[in-house]
Amino acid sequence: MSPSTSAFVRPCKRRARGGIGCAVTFAVLGSLPGALAAQQATPVWTASARPAPALPDAPVTRAPTWFRPIASAILPGSGQLLGGQDRGAIYFAVEGLLVIRFLSFQSEASRRAEEYRDLAFTVARAPYAPALRDTAFSYFEQMAKFAESGPIDTDEGDAFVPPEDQRSYNGSMWALAKRTFFADPDSTPDPESEEYQRALSFYRERAVGPNFSWSWRNAGLEQDLYRRTIQESDDRYRLATQQLGLLLANHLISAVDALISGQLSRNGRRVEVTTAVRKPSRRDGLQVFAVLRVAF
Repeated sequence: MSPSTSAFVRPCKRRARGGIGCAVTFAVLGSLPGALAAQQATPVWTASARPAPALPDAPVTRAPTWFRPIASAILPGSGQLLGGQDRGAIYFAVEGLLVIRFLSFQSEASRRAEEYRDLAFTVARAPYAPALRDTAFSYFEQMAKFAESGPIDTDEGDAFVPPEDQRSYNGSMWALAKRTFFADPDSTPDPESEEYQRALSFYRERAVGPNFSWSWRNAGLEQDLYRRTIQESDDRYRLATQQLGLLLANHLISAVDALISGQLSRNGRRVEVTTAVRKPSRRDGLQVFAVLRVAF
């Protein structure tokens, strides 16, 4: 091969090695015999790269559209994590935080409830030798409002006469019965009359009997402590209930997010969800924010 020939062949060989097909046709003039030079140029080398045969695509198996939403409804964030979305960790973290807060508030409320029941039993009710310790919560609320329950009956004989002292709980209940059923609350009708009997029946249903009588006399500091403790217990129970509402919202938002993102991802769209947990200025509060963005 002459120098002029190799100058054309080498570049084509390099291209052939690179995988790109090429064809070069050239004629050698001058250095070859005249007879050959007069002939039509003949191709001396052709290189062509053939593409490798394509492999068949592997079948793609997709989970049902309902699987991820149901998973997120059961455990928030699980549907997102199954779809390879990192924001599922946010739902999971919020779930753990809310569960911890619920258990903490519930435990604190129960502890405070035990404290105010102990105060009621050992201080206010102790002079009456109570046989029963617990009853309805409304009873303990009234103990915080009134210094004493008062006697249920002020007559030492066979007659039943409700107390008139409205500073006591039983006296206030009898005053309410009179305002409700008497034509004139300041005038007592005949005890055998229908209005008196109806008022008396109303009073008996609400009055506190001997087994639940109480008195905070000479125990004002203990009653103040009782009031604070029962209020703190009530506040903690309310906050625990709020955590249950936030837990339900977290399950719902996570399930809706998984449903929407699953449907849109099948159509080639992208979903971004930003979730934030913020504690506002008020005491023991908690707020959860979720912002949904869809990219088209």
